[in-house]
Amino acid sequence: MADRSSLEEGFQPTNETQGLLHHRTGPWKVHCVKIAIILIIFAGIIFVFVGIASIFESNDPTNPHLVIVRNGAVSAEQEDCSKIGVQMLKEGGSAVDAAIAAEICVGTINAFSAGIGGGGFMIIRDSNGTAEVIDFRETAPAAANKTMFKDKPILAKYGGLSVGIPGEVRGIEIAHQKYGKLPWKRLFEPSIKLSRDGFKVPAELAIKMKWYEKALLETPNLASIYAPNGKLLGEGDLLKRTNFSKTLELIAENGSEVFYRGSIAKSIIKTIQATGGIMTLEDLSNFEPVVSKPIYGYYHGRKVIMTLNVPSGGPVLLSMLNILEGFQLTRGELNGLNLHRIIETLKFGFALRTEMGDPPFTNNTERIEEIMTKDYAAKIRKNISDSITFEPSYYNPLYDVSEDHGTTHISTVDKNNQAVALSSTVNLIWGSQVMDLETGILLNDEMDDFSIPGVPNYFGLYPSPYNFIIPRKKPLSSCAPAIVENNGEFEMAIGGSGGSRILSSVLQVLLNVYDFEQDLLTSIHTPRVHHQLIPNEITAETGYSKELLDELKGKNHSIKIIEYKLGVSEIQAVMRLPNGLINAASDYRKHGIAAGY
Repeated sequence: MADRSSLEEGFQPTNETQGLLHHRTGPWKVHCVKIAIILIIFAGIIFVFVGIASIFESNDPTNPHLVIVRNGAVSAEQEDCSKIGVQMLKEGGSAVDAAIAAEICVGTINAFSAGIGGGGFMIIRDSNGTAEVIDFRETAPAAANKTMFKDKPILAKYGGLSVGIPGEVRGIEIAHQKYGKLPWKRLFEPSIKLSRDGFKVPAELAIKMKWYEKALLETPNLASIYAPNGKLLGEGDLLKRTNFSKTLELIAENGSEVFYRGSIAKSIIKTIQATGGIMTLEDLSNFEPVVSKPIYGYYHGRKVIMTLNVPSGGPVLLSMLNILEGFQLTRGELNGLNLHRIIETLKFGFALRTEMGDPPFTNNTERIEEIMTKDYAAKIRKNISDSITFEPSYYNPLYDVSEDHGTTHISTVDKNNQAVALSSTVNLIWGSQVMDLETGILLNDEMDDFSIPGVPNYFGLYPSPYNFIIPRKKPLSSCAPAIVENNGEFEMAIGGSGGSRILSSVLQVLLNVYDFEQDLLTSIHTPRVHHQLIPNEITAETGYSKELLDELKGKNHSIKIIEYKLGVSEIQAVMRLPNGLINAASDYRKHGIAAGY
């Protein structure tokens, strides 16, 4: 919702103006003018409120939160976390400070999405225009091997063997050392208080707890947090993470060293090994994030900055943007033909994704660079028929890849236009379902993102050799945080959660903004489609017209309708407008609310 104080600042008469009015009109007239100005301000605010509310006439009126501010904004999946990030900005912190504080908060409240037991990627665009990526994606332990899950694939999803080496703490510490302005300890204080004193269970957490009630109740360490009296907590109940608050205090005081080599490390490893894992203290102590230059491409003249090459989803997203650019969707409408072209592009994109893997282990760098070029996109575009879709083999996939679900994204921008796009994950919802009771840390199950030789996935496809397990290798990820520049200036930071649907969701929001000329809030909240090649069907959120869906069916598409509010993928974004104001929005599919000042 619009920030009233920020809007009013733009209408306040200066002291010089007030003096001039007094000199020319006298005190009585000045008083009348002041009243008129107040009325104009009030009318302007009403206009903004009404204008924003009208956006939601065809959507969900329960969450009309488009943030409109002047200085800085944070878009996180949880309202308290967005506000915590903004508080850091108000105290003079950078966009990096805000992103870190908000991320720690998300890991505290929505532990099913992300947390210090996981990892991810962060793009940082500094106020001077330079950009770099911090890759703190989890890696395989030294004792891992490509056949370790062949006989029992379920162990890649649950238990200690599924845990990849967590990278988040060391990743955010490097970011803070390079770009932080506030003390490291300050970034942890709000979440320490939340976990120690307790917080009311918000709507999204309550939903996820209900979905996973059986697992939470049957796992003692999780039950001690989410069902402390033997009954699952519900929305509005007080949830405390006392041991986790002590862990955050240790990290706040001692930095990442205590997590990777100290008491926290010892406790984590003890729990992992007790639940069947092979990770060692040496694995933890040897983990190092990768800091590098981002990859980038151009879409209608705008520079799109992505995370480093694979294992993120950046190359695939850039390839899809290149394909669609040639169709000249700009100023068009989302009709059946345009939606068909988007879906066909998704199918080709997900076929290309099967060729992705951690670059130091795959030796296919030239191929990855090729698929990000405009020339390659032109070749793909020629194979897209406007009249019909095809079977998966037409798109030349290599094999299958896994996907992640328990993910979060945070977008921030500060008053100096430093911007951050941070995506973090514990992989599946509630990760490995292994919580170290002593530290309160919920651990990831990132090993499930690797492919298992000889074991077909749910859809019967065999695994990709580019994504086999190798010691200290990173599994493929769908995370696709991005920052957009316009004429060399910051314009947007965007990213999302939802496994393989991250790619299709980020793509469609970008198209909504830059081709279909929607405002940021509408772009995020408009219904979306998804197609990942296998199974060969569109999943379409409720909200599309029957006529449009029938047109797709006429092109031989199979369509599965999913409830819009199911929240299978969610986007968070901040955007600087040409007039200097910032818009920020968080997807209400996950009950998200952004904040700013």
